Amino acid sequence: MENQAMVSLLLGLAILAVVDGNSEVDILYSQRLAWTDPNNVLQSWDPTLVNPCTWFHVTCNNDNSVIRVDLGEAGLAGPLIPQLGMLANLQYLELFGNRISGSIPKELGKLSHLVSLDLQQNLLSGPIPSSLGNIESLRYLRLNGNMLTGEIPIEILNLIRTGNLRVMNVSGNYLVGTIRRSEQTVTTIIQDRRASN
Repeated sequence: MENQAMVSLLLGLAILAVVDGNSEVDILYSQRLAWTDPNNVLQSWDPTLVNPCTWFHVTCNNDNSVIRVDLGEAGLAGPLIPQLGMLANLQYLELFGNRISGSIPKELGKLSHLVSLDLQQNLLSGPIPSSLGNIESLRYLRLNGNMLTGEIPIEILNLIRTGNLRVMNVSGNYLVGTIRRSEQTVTTIIQDRRASN
């Protein structure tokens, strides 16, 4: 009886490991299903694999955890799913120049390692989620060329004030309000512009 209990325990642990090991696969495959992919750029996204590290447009770290999704100008259309906020080690989400629509999920504010969020030149609408201000690692936020509305959340502006957020482009949207800058912030923005020229 002890052997049977041990086998059951080990089988249960193996199932938990597989479920946990496939969470990034499940999330990214769910995102694939939510999008229209007329150019078949996501054809390598196979949900039967243990991890997505062999998929095109996905980069992983040494622990086989997703750190980059690079799908700029891929012809993708459709919404962003909230589950993207569960990609715990994601550093770069580069989805510029597509036809991504709907709102920016507030759950993206859980991406505590995110360095760059590039959603420019899409069809996103609604407000910019204040939860993006929770991402202290965020250095580059490009949301320009969408149909976003409302004000820029103070939580995001605080990332600029603390010096974390180096580039923020929200031009070409339907945003309202005034941004007040300190002299230090203006200097930082001018220096960043010179560095990129």
